[in-house]
Amino acid sequence: MRLQGAQPRPVVTLPQDAAPMHDARVLTRGGVQARILLDGQVYALRITRAGKLILTK
Repeated sequence: MRLQGAQPRPVVTLPQDAAPMHDARVLTRGGVQARILLDGQVYALRITRAGKLILTK
């Protein structure tokens, strides 16, 4: 059942060996920084003014 006015979500098909893709702007919730946790260590992902990504510990 589809709700009226609901738009279908696009389906992206990736090759089985492709790494997952994440949008940095989604990770930062529209801001410029996100924290990423890996094995108890916190990393900072930052989007620079030039649109580049920096990942620091």
